[in-house]
Amino acid sequence: MVFKDALLGLFVMFIWGINFSVIKLGVNDVDPMLMTAVRFTLATIPLIFFVKKPDVSWRYLISYGVIFGVGVWGVASWSITAGLSAGMASVLLQTNIIFGLIIGFLVFQEQFTKTKLIGALFTASGLALSFIATDGTVTLKGVVLILVSALSWSLVSTIVKKSGTTQAFAFSIWGMMFAPIPLLIFTLLLHGTTIIDSTIQNWNGYTTFSVLFQAYPTTVFGYWIWNRMLVKYPLSTVAPVNLMVSVFGLAGGYLFYEEPIGVLQIMAAGFILAGVLVILVSPGQQRLTSALQQ
Repeated sequence: MVFKDALLGLFVMFIWGINFSVIKLGVNDVDPMLMTAVRFTLATIPLIFFVKKPDVSWRYLISYGVIFGVGVWGVASWSITAGLSAGMASVLLQTNIIFGLIIGFLVFQEQFTKTKLIGALFTASGLALSFIATDGTVTLKGVVLILVSALSWSLVSTIVKKSGTTQAFAFSIWGMMFAPIPLLIFTLLLHGTTIIDSTIQNWNGYTTFSVLFQAYPTTVFGYWIWNRMLVKYPLSTVAPVNLMVSVFGLAGGYLFYEEPIGVLQIMAAGFILAGVLVILVSPGQQRLTSALQQ
């Protein structure tokens, strides 16, 4: 991966990491699924009226929207209301790296190189240390939900790759169009129609800020860059970049909510960083010294 793409990817990871704290700010008073539905509505309207439909099958757009909306972010937001801290949600979501490497091997015949395996070992060690050092900031329900979200993330990445699209921004916008309605239906099935009245009554300035941040920097900008990287690079190379979300997520949880960060969590972040560097600067790909020249 060339250096300028890696740097842009890291900036998006910063936005996504802080986003978990922003989500927590919003779901304090409203239902997470319904808030996520509003997020994707704002992200697609009115942009979709100015962006031409990408030249891909509808099945890719529909499956992307449903899994991305409900499976990734609806469930991730739900995990926070289920007792998972913002920092640990960002960390455990990075288990998508494991799913991503496996799917890359099974679906796209991407090779497990020696360096990728070493990098994966480092990152897995970092995730294990993060889990050990949570100081009670996880719940069983929250962990199950975030693992479902992680698997969904890898499935979404697979859909983008399988679609063969070269129109990353248009694909994101048109795919996300299919997220709000399934999220709304899922919310009504869980809570009934009274949840809508409750959400309207409890909506406040913090919720508005949370939704706007999730809709534009996180979703429109972030997934445009992410999908463009998926088109340009192998899934098993792009997926490890997501691990940086956990580093920024832990920092955001500490700064905004005083979620504890001890020595073990700092070590975990170090292992994750090491794993990312090992995978991104592996033999057969652009060396760091070469990438810095571009």
